[in-house]
Order: sequence, then C-alpha cells, then structure tokens
Amino acid sequence: MKTSRSRFVDVRGVRYHLREWGDEGAPKLFMLHGWMDASASFQFVIDALAHGWHVIAPDWRGFGRSGWCGDAYWFPDYLADLDAILRLTEPDAPVRLVGHSMGGNVACMYAGARPARVAAVVALDAFGLADRKADEAPGRYEKWLNELAAPVSFRDYPDFDALAWRLQRDNPRLPADRARWLAEHLGEEIQGEGGHVVRLAGDPAHRRVNPVLYRRAEAEACWRRATAPVLWIEPDDVALRRHLGVSDAAHEAARGCFRALRVVTLEGAGHNLHHEQPEAVARIIEDFLLSQ
Repeated sequence: MKTSRSRFVDVRGVRYHLREWGDEGAPKLFMLHGWMDASASFQFVIDALAHGWHVIAPDWRGFGRSGWCGDAYWFPDYLADLDAILRLTEPDAPVRLVGHSMGGNVACMYAGARPARVAAVVALDAFGLADRKADEAPGRYEKWLNELAAPVSFRDYPDFDALAWRLQRDNPRLPADRARWLAEHLGEEIQGEGGHVVRLAGDPAHRRVNPVLYRRAEAEACWRRATAPVLWIEPDDVALRRHLGVSDAAHEAARGCFRALRVVTLEGAGHNLHHEQPEAVARIIEDFLLSQ
C-alpha cells in the first residue's frame, strides 16, 4: 500500500485531519469522502493510480479524526470547509476534485459556487437527493427537536473483525481483506463498560435527521453554473439512488444541468464502487483528468 501521512489544521475553528499521499511537488488531487466514511477509504484507489499525484483528502467535520461540532451538521459547512482547505493548500490554481457520494455532491455544488476555482470534477455515484415539499417542514422540525432531546450513539462492536463483518454484510461485494482494513480506519477502539470495544470513528450526531429540507432545484442551479468538465462514474446497481427516492427522470434532468459532462457506468458495482473495483475507478479517473 502507498503510505499516507497526516496533518491537522484549523479550518473555521474546527481541528481538521488531512490525509495525504504522494510528493509535495506533484499535481494535486483532492479527494472528498462520503457520509459516515473517512479519508482513508480512498486508499485502494490511490494504490491503483498509475501517475504521481499529491493527494489531499480531509476527514469532514465530525468524521474520522476531525473535530466534532456540537449537535448539528449543515451541508453548506462542507462547502465552506472545502473552500478554506483549498485556500490553505492550493490558494491560486484551479483544483481537481474527486468526491464519493456526499463528497461528490459537495464537489459538484462547489464547482457551481466557485467555478473559477475548479479545473475538473469526478463524482463517484453522487446524484443529489430527492426533492422535498415545503409542507414536510413542520414534521421534520418536530422530529429533529425530539431527536435533540434524546441521547444518540453508535453501536459497539466487540472487535475490528465484527465491524469488518458488518461492512461486508452491508456490501457483499466488499472483499474480506479490504473490509478488515477499512474497519481499522473507520472504527476506533475505546473503553466501554465491560472493557475495550470498537465504535465508528465520528460524531453520532450525524445520525439525527437534518431539519433543512433538500431543494433539488437549488442543487441544479449550482450544477448549471459549473464550467469545469465533470465526470460521473456510476455503478450499474442503482438500488441506493432509487431507495433515496431519486427517480430516473430526475437523474436524467441532473445530467442535463452540466455544460461538459461525461458519464461512465461501471458494471458489477454498487454504491461503494471505490472499494469494490478500485483499479477500474483509478483508471477511469486518470484517463479523464489527463485528457483535460
């Protein structure tokens, strides 16, 4: 495996963990992980990259080894955190962004919010969420308030093998060796009531419902403003997208928002395609980025 290194920086008052691979002088590539994930999950793709890159991957606030932020997390903060990280690490040149799931949505929206700052975007199964109606707001706020009044936590696992089993149960395409490696980087050993246990590394407040309704029209407006070329790498298994209520029609409409969009469908892959087929994902990413 290619060796990573860590550094911690202050980002808008939050102690952020940045994981980096490659030489300082190499072309920079920023990798943005998804919800309930961490920067280390890009390791398999980075191992498969054929060219020399300086990869910088943050643990988003409240995930991995980055700091926690009270009892609520707001999507715009991820855009602001990315903006601050880029000012710190690449203040002048337009950047290449690779994002999975939530991280891909951050990358695509940031490309519309700051089009001059983005040279290219690769989104790994990042398609937005289903539009929500305004009349859902009262019930959503009520549910959020109820959840704030109750404690929230992640479940405990007796050891990393048990967490690895859970990862494989959730994703049967994940090989056992990768599941075990991910378990050690997505989890942490802590002192429980009966001894040491393993728990997901992150703030359990992420489990609470978000009181802010998703407005797909706002995301689409950002996507239409992006000028950078965009690559969507999608799995042929679209079960998650449909489970989240994003219809085929809405997905096609999203594709039409980008000025320069290329779509590649990866056969035999699910949502975590970067874990399942990292060699193919790495090749597709580099073919795209080196053609720009």
